[in-house]
Formats: sequence, C-alpha cells, structure tokens
Amino acid sequence: MDLKPRTRVWRNGRLEKEDFPAGQISDYLAESDTVVWLDLCAPDSEGLALISEELGLSPLAVEDAVSGHERPKLDRYDGHLFLNAYSVHLTDDGTGLDKHEISAFITERALVTVRMDEGFDLDALLKRWDGSSDLAQYGVAYLLHGLLDLIVDGHFDAVQALDDKIDDLESDLFADHIPPDTQQRSYRLRKSLALLRRVVLPMREVVNTLLRRDLEVIPAPMAPYFQDVYDHVLRATEWTDSLRDMVTSLQETRIAMQGNHLNLVMKKLTGWAAVIAVPTAITGFYGENVPYPGFGKHWGFVTSIVVLLVTGVALYAVFRKRDWI
Repeated sequence: MDLKPRTRVWRNGRLEKEDFPAGQISDYLAESDTVVWLDLCAPDSEGLALISEELGLSPLAVEDAVSGHERPKLDRYDGHLFLNAYSVHLTDDGTGLDKHEISAFITERALVTVRMDEGFDLDALLKRWDGSSDLAQYGVAYLLHGLLDLIVDGHFDAVQALDDKIDDLESDLFADHIPPDTQQRSYRLRKSLALLRRVVLPMREVVNTLLRRDLEVIPAPMAPYFQDVYDHVLRATEWTDSLRDMVTSLQETRIAMQGNHLNLVMKKLTGWAAVIAVPTAITGFYGENVPYPGFGKHWGFVTSIVVLLVTGVALYAVFRKRDWI
C-alpha cells in the first residue's frame, strides 16, 4: 500500500501550508527561508525515487527505509542523516508489546519520515509540533526533537505500564490462590521487556550522536531539549533492565514456592501413609488364617479395634504436633 503523503512547510518559523502535493517540495526548498516536512506511509522503492533524487538521498539509506526490520540507528551520509527508530505500545491484554518502525531522512531544511505501517500516531506528532510552535524557528532540529520526544515518551509509558503489570503479577504470586495464567503472564512480560530493551537501548547512541557538535544538526538553543530526551532514554533503559531482573526474580521465586509446596504435600502424604500403615499391618496380621490371642473370641475383635484406633490417633497427634500433616 502507498497511502497519501502528508506535507507541511514552515516559513521563518511559522506554519505556512500543509497537505500540498509532494511534487512542490523542491519549489519550497528553492526558497532560503523555508523548512519542509514530508511523510510517506509504506512506500516502495519507486515511491521514494522522486524525493530521493530531489534531496540527494543515499541509495543505501533508501534501501534501509523500505526494507524494514532495521535496528534503531543514526547513519551519517553525505548531505543528510538517516534515522531509524520504533514506537511501541502495549497490546490489549497489557502484557504484549507492539512496535512500529519509522525512518527519517534529515537534511539541512527538510525532514522526510517513512512509516512502515499506520501504527505510528502521526496526529500525536503534529499535535506535539503545534504545541511547541515557538521552537519552529530552529527548523529541522525542532521537527526532529518533536519526533524523538514522542517516540521516547512512548517507550517510557510502555515501561511504566509494564511495571504496573509486574506489580500485579507479584501480588498474584503471593496470594492464597495463584491464578492459573501466572506463568503465561510472566513469560509474556519477560518477552515484552526483552523486545522493549532491544528498541530502547540503541536510542542512547542515537540521541547521543545527535548531541555531537560536529554534526551541526542541533543549534545551541535546542541542545537542552535534546539533552532532556537523552535523560528520558537513559531512565527508560535502566528501568527496563531493572524490570527484567525483577521478572526473573519472580520466576525464580515461583519455582521455589512450587518446590516448597511440593515438599509440603509430600510430607503430608508421607505422614498420612504412616498413620495408615500401622492399622494396615494390624489388620493384615489379624487377617492371617492362623490362631492368635483372642482368635474366634469377641474380646479379640474388640482388642484389635482398640489397637487400631489408639495407634491411629497417637500417630496423628504426633505428626500434627510436628506440623507434618
């Protein structure tokens, strides 16, 4: 699918026009006081060919943008940068994680975003740009900050939501009756955290590289904003690692609790087996077809019943006192 492109142009820090034909981008870029944004959703190589020629994009970067499944990264090419990142959100059950790939070509006065699907919330990006329009005077750096800030905030929200789910899992683990889906939820949470870590961890390098002065992408007034994004990336990364350790600890605790419960059950079964064994031995002895004290007598039968009851009650009392049953 090749959905309709989205476009915007800013002139001297003010939004001038949006949703104009992509073919007019070169006309706007011919003017020195403009900054252009173009969004393409699920384009093929041919769909990127025109804009690639106009902006002088590297064929390698274009190939990465349409191939998909690239790791989060920031590559430097002659005349532009190529950014690849992922937005994430939790699934409906709160334990799974959906990710949506988004790439960006960053030039001096243009930002081209390429989405692999419609999962990335483009309206939220536009709202974020409109909410900080006072920074539009800084051109592409302003657009890039809004994009990265939205992506990283999504990472942070996902980590926080997973933290809440892990708290619920911990409460269920120590409840009187453990829900039957505890193991499955634990596995899915660990899998989601592993996926989130693969998405979040490389973003440290991405944002840190952008902060380098030799790239000359971020003007000095925008540096604190990108530093704030970098701090959020660090917090999300550390939080993700901490949650992974916590889930592992919960899994180990669950296994230990299962072992302890099994030992308790075996101990109780052994105690009851011992209680039953003595009466069984007595009845087995009296069941032999040989004479015994009281054989064929009423008092012999009564004696056997008394012995059964006394030994059974005595063993039960002893095991109960030692908390074996």
